[in-house]
Amino acid sequence: MILDLDQFIQRERPYWDELLDMMRLRDNQPSREAPLAEVQRFLYLYQRASADLVKLKTFAGDVEVRAWLENVVARAYSQLHERRAEGIPFRPWKWLSQTFPQTFRRHWRAFVLSSGTFWAGALLGAIIMMWNPEMKTEFIPAQFSHTHESPSKRVEREEKQEFDAFAGRQSFSTQLMANNIKVSILAMVSGITYGVLTIVILFSNGLLIGIIGCDYLLDGQGVFLTAWLLPHGSWELPAIFIGGQAGLVIARAMFGWGTNLRLRQRFARIRDDLLTLIGGAALLMVGAGLVESFLSQYHSPNLYPWKIAFGAFQLAILFGYLVFCGRGKDKPKPGKTRL
Repeated sequence: MILDLDQFIQRERPYWDELLDMMRLRDNQPSREAPLAEVQRFLYLYQRASADLVKLKTFAGDVEVRAWLENVVARAYSQLHERRAEGIPFRPWKWLSQTFPQTFRRHWRAFVLSSGTFWAGALLGAIIMMWNPEMKTEFIPAQFSHTHESPSKRVEREEKQEFDAFAGRQSFSTQLMANNIKVSILAMVSGITYGVLTIVILFSNGLLIGIIGCDYLLDGQGVFLTAWLLPHGSWELPAIFIGGQAGLVIARAMFGWGTNLRLRQRFARIRDDLLTLIGGAALLMVGAGLVESFLSQYHSPNLYPWKIAFGAFQLAILFGYLVFCGRGKDKPKPGKTRL
């Protein structure tokens, strides 16, 4: 077989140049989302250039042209197999306005299961309190010993305390943030137990909230309870649920339902989503910690309506953000594990 080198290069050169132009476009606009037709064209040009290179190597040809084409094919291979996110500067606004809410919605079933587990525990706690109020001491940990007293007595004592401005609140808020972030991370990493420990953590925390909440309601302190918990709880609880959501995403990857990929490959596919979810939960926990330290702990009856309104406003804002923000740009990620 004789290869007419000049005619071959003349015929194929436009395809090589087109491949080069597409690579330059990608280098100049690394964050650009290429349409499917463009990706398919790139793959075709890469495969054609690779086949041409084999022909040039098989038959005698211009060494310079062959070396040049080898470089083109190598660059195209690198672009095909590189991680798109690598080399792209992290853009906080895009992450906040698009990536986080989109990732949250992509795994909304895991969030429903996470929050549902928590509220199931809360329901059981309320039933326990209504059945036998004396059992609350058996379930409430030692660090919450102040809840062992009558809610009315605590409310009376708290409402008599003076508004102490910001004395010691900075360190208190830092402790709250660190503790709450640990809870979310623990709920996430516990997914490696196939979700069992994640479910236990969510359910037990819900059980505690159900017991305490029902205790205050039965004692006629529902307004105090709402004004106390809603300002920071409107972000703190969803953050815990998101941590559990991430844990359940891990659990699904552990089981490997719907895929024959190896465990390492399954984890590679959900890694970015996990980092996004736990990062968003951490931000919510920071906000909740500040609110709990500087607002929730002040129990003046005059502040109750304002605290409740503030908490409800925060909850509405968070709902709108997670459900609607970045919605027009939602795109399923090929091969992503969902729950």
